[in-house]
Amino acid sequence: MIVSLEGKIVFRTDRFLIIEVGGVGYKVFANAETLRKVHQKEDLVKIFTNLYLREDAIELYGFWTLAELDFFETLNRVSGVGPRTALGILGMGPIDMLKKAIAAGQTSYLTKVSGIGRKTAEKIIIELREKMGEGKGVESSEEFRAEEDALEALRSLGYSLNQVRQALSEVPPEIKGAQDRIKAALKILGRQNG
Repeated sequence: MIVSLEGKIVFRTDRFLIIEVGGVGYKVFANAETLRKVHQKEDLVKIFTNLYLREDAIELYGFWTLAELDFFETLNRVSGVGPRTALGILGMGPIDMLKKAIAAGQTSYLTKVSGIGRKTAEKIIIELREKMGEGKGVESSEEFRAEEDALEALRSLGYSLNQVRQALSEVPPEIKGAQDRIKAALKILGRQNG
């Protein structure tokens, strides 16, 4: 099992990286967060990986953090959710927000991912809700709504979805409520653009 790679990036697209390790190039499919953190070719990086085997292919999926890898593997264990779908879910936003969406039973959030219909979203929620909610159903639901409201408000100000997700992921978790999260995210966005 290949659990991590450390090497030089020789090629990068919006879906995958090719990382050269000891003269061998590995094609690694990656989520948007990982791809965002890898800026240029020639960078030396360490990526945590999941090796996926099926009859007609061997694929590597890469992640910047162990938390992303763990969440990917958790999603991948749900029947009907393959690695590409799990990667698409991870691309929806920060892990904490995804966990809140699942704990709050927000099927509409998950159906925004290409390839996930209502039934698959419900299946993910049924199988993972307890793990994600950790007994905080109402609190998670309120936190998720605040996060969604903040996301929509910032998008209405003209920021891209990726910019908004990144800024909200940098807002400390102890800052609660949509208004406070918006203010904190605007400060982060102002520093990035200033």
